[in-house]
Amino acid sequence: MISINNLSVEFSAKSLFDNINYVINQKDKIALVGKNGAGKSTMLKIIAGLQKPTSGSVAVPSGVTIGYLPQQMILSDTLTVAEETRKAFSHIDEMQRRLDAMNEDLANRTDFESDAYQELIERMTDLSEQLAMQASDNCEAELEKTLTGLGFSRADFNRPTSEFSGGWRMRIELAKLLLTRPDVLLLDEPTNHLDIESIQWLENFLMSKAKAVVLVSHDRAFIDNVTNRTIEINLGKIYDYNVNYSKFVVLRQERIDQQLRAYQNQQKQIQDTEEFIERFRYKATKAVQVQSRMKQLAKIERIEVDELDSSHLSLRFPPAPRSGDYPIIADNVGKAYGDHQVFDNATFTIKRGEKVAFVGKNGEGKSTLVKCILGEIPFTGELKIGHNVKIGYFAQNQAQLLDESITVFDTIDRVAVGDIRTKIRDILGAFMFGGEASDKKVKVLSGGEKTRLAMIRLLLEPVNLLILDEPTNHLDMRTKDILKQAIKDFNGTVIVVSHDREFLDGLVEKVYEFGGGKVRECLGGIYEFLEKKRIDSLAELELSKSPTSASKAQQPQKSVKAQSPTSKPTDPQPQAKPRMSYAEQREREKAVKRLQKKVAEAEAEVTRLENAVAEIEASIAAGECSDDIFNRHALAQKELENAMSIWELAVMDYEQSNNNQ
Repeated sequence: MISINNLSVEFSAKSLFDNINYVINQKDKIALVGKNGAGKSTMLKIIAGLQKPTSGSVAVPSGVTIGYLPQQMILSDTLTVAEETRKAFSHIDEMQRRLDAMNEDLANRTDFESDAYQELIERMTDLSEQLAMQASDNCEAELEKTLTGLGFSRADFNRPTSEFSGGWRMRIELAKLLLTRPDVLLLDEPTNHLDIESIQWLENFLMSKAKAVVLVSHDRAFIDNVTNRTIEINLGKIYDYNVNYSKFVVLRQERIDQQLRAYQNQQKQIQDTEEFIERFRYKATKAVQVQSRMKQLAKIERIEVDELDSSHLSLRFPPAPRSGDYPIIADNVGKAYGDHQVFDNATFTIKRGEKVAFVGKNGEGKSTLVKCILGEIPFTGELKIGHNVKIGYFAQNQAQLLDESITVFDTIDRVAVGDIRTKIRDILGAFMFGGEASDKKVKVLSGGEKTRLAMIRLLLEPVNLLILDEPTNHLDMRTKDILKQAIKDFNGTVIVVSHDREFLDGLVEKVYEFGGGKVRECLGGIYEFLEKKRIDSLAELELSKSPTSASKAQQPQKSVKAQSPTSKPTDPQPQAKPRMSYAEQREREKAVKRLQKKVAEAEAEVTRLENAVAEIEASIAAGECSDDIFNRHALAQKELENAMSIWELAVMDYEQSNNNQ
């Protein structure tokens, strides 16, 4: 459908892409992967027609529509959520205006027998058919379904977009893009501003309704679920695999291993041949053999091992100056915007050297509390900042605040003071901006590179309280690991706002959960918190009950207490449950047996799939290696994971039934 032909891109005489060729087909779901700065976002911009390559072309057939969601964009805030989203149907309004103009033209014409008249009728017919296909009565229903799927409530539809954060406004742009139903969707880090419920909805949409998709994301589960093809950009070249990301990682390593073995074998063959030639070069009796070996040597096609990018980030925060024992003490802190209470009665203490996480659903107040700590917004209650506390803050939109008109070096040079100015080149080199990269304009940097550049600001002066608001957005997996280790090594206090469970694991020792207008403290690491919440992943906080549904769930308990006016408030004995009738007991027993049967069936299915996986792994261990067996292994693993989830749900239902008896 779209053909990329001999594509090359150069920046400051440095090659980003070198003679790249591939095709995007109609049903392709492509994951575009590579380290930060490899050119993933640039590739999307070129396909979208927003940037021109140095050489080569992108061939887009006539009539093929392309929708592009960038990492950042300039957003307008003059309309409501529904009005802004309804712009997705502007093409339908335009078609209707064109049809009305044609009808008016037709009514004023009298040349009924002319070719122009017949041509006008044909064009009107075609346009009417297109309009009938697109302008159905379901536009409003699709708009509502898309907005609610991306996390908006119906009450949000008539709110001005200016009331929402940048992340929520990006969701509006994503909704508009999805509603236009383009032939090719280009998505650059679409999950950065989504919670798990919205991510799952987007996954289902892309898998079931989207046509072709080219996706840049560092959310491994998301790209695994959505994509069926992986294109890696590495040092100006591409490597194309018709598998999802997890399988690609395995196949890439196999490719490198095979190339290395073949290269080593060939090098040994070349060395042996050259030694033979050198040894017998001047012996007349071996002249024929020497000539033959020399011809063989000349015909050998030299094997090359694909070059891997071995550059790495070196990150270490400066030693923290000593602060007071309690950098932050919050006492009944609350924040409201008009009638909307974001949170209230937040009371907690963060000790010196602690590393804590703020987690919870988007919009529940994590970033708002950070702004209260920084003194950027007013609040109720008391919030004490400890003695000699120096705060280093990394905001969600930190990369967007950079001046894009200056170079990387100038960005740091303008804020550096004192002796640190003599070390700017060293610092930039440690952040993979060494050499010519330091002279790049900020506007040509990738999202991950801008995040790294913004992170350097935290290194310019020693701080003892780091506040990091979604620091992993736009960072590749390897850079995330390096940042995590640097935070672990930092001897000051750290607050991390994040939904990334793997990033927080082993990093934080205390978790503050935001939800229902409250801030709850949970001692222990992220997995202890998850165990207490009985959820599988941090992002599934988004699936927890809302405060209103939780209060409804408590109402029956209140009504039971209200029905016993004779009981004393201090009576520790629970009220006796009313006796069930014989029929009710029989129904309860039947329900329990059904649940027992579901648990047993689920256990049997898990056992069967575990045996199937074990058999496949035994075959692989015995040396059977093919695409088919790896595909079967991946499919069996996914089926096993699904079966385990079904078993867990069945056990939870059974236990809940027993507890209710």
